[in-house]
Amino acid sequence: MSDEGFGFSEDELDTLATVYRPDLFAGKTVLISGGGSGLGRATAWLFARLGADLMLCGRTPEKLERVAARLGRFDGRVETMATNIRDPDAVTALMDATFDRFGKLDVLVNNAGGQFPQAAIDYSVKGWNAVIDTNLNGTWYMMQNAARRWRDAGTGGAIVNIVAVVWRGMPGVAHTCAARAGVIYTSKTVAVEWAPYDIRINCVAPGTIETEGMAQYPQEARDLFPRSNAMLRLGDVQDIAEACVYLAAPSAKFITGEVITIDGGGQMWGDLWTAGRPDYFAEGE
Repeated sequence: MSDEGFGFSEDELDTLATVYRPDLFAGKTVLISGGGSGLGRATAWLFARLGADLMLCGRTPEKLERVAARLGRFDGRVETMATNIRDPDAVTALMDATFDRFGKLDVLVNNAGGQFPQAAIDYSVKGWNAVIDTNLNGTWYMMQNAARRWRDAGTGGAIVNIVAVVWRGMPGVAHTCAARAGVIYTSKTVAVEWAPYDIRINCVAPGTIETEGMAQYPQEARDLFPRSNAMLRLGDVQDIAEACVYLAAPSAKFITGEVITIDGGGQMWGDLWTAGRPDYFAEGE
């Protein structure tokens, strides 16, 4: 258990079972946003175990530095850079630093994002824009900046976008549904446009995954999260990390424009209320 009481500890991340060989990403450079915690941290851990050189960005330098210090025990190099992905100039600086330090970029994992549970009717303009700006615009700035460099260098690359299971909507987080749906359909569109540049773009859509981010949701909602899917349990961060590796590796060399949904069957069956279920919807039970 991690220090926050959710997910895996650093010692556990070192030894989680994986289907991939240890040198799969040796000599490859992977940039992961939001790499200091949660899904980003777990994904960084797995890529590091597989030999990748890593550039980790996020909003909190201390979290990034802690992860980098621990991952320095593996074979690849690890660099960090505090970055506000809402700022296109900051994204350019991040990409410049990545190419300066590693000479190239092979894989971009867009994990950074955030939201807060609230009834949509109560959103402020500032709250709505904050989520859209990070989850949609920030992801786009990262995608386009990387793609332009790959196009100009003639090298190609792979992008993996962490999104959400938005097919049925998610009451309580309408703002992130709007943003993540935007990322999904932008990804599908540019997967076609950028195919001539040998750039692949895919998405991973997590369901209810146990991370420290769960602490933001009301206890009432968290208690019901296991009933949001047909398997009646939570997923874990390794489920997401292994999917990211799959889409970034040669295993997915003929896959682009797709979404891998990892939700225990929640898109087909389940009841998810991120801000708690209103009394109205419980009256018939």
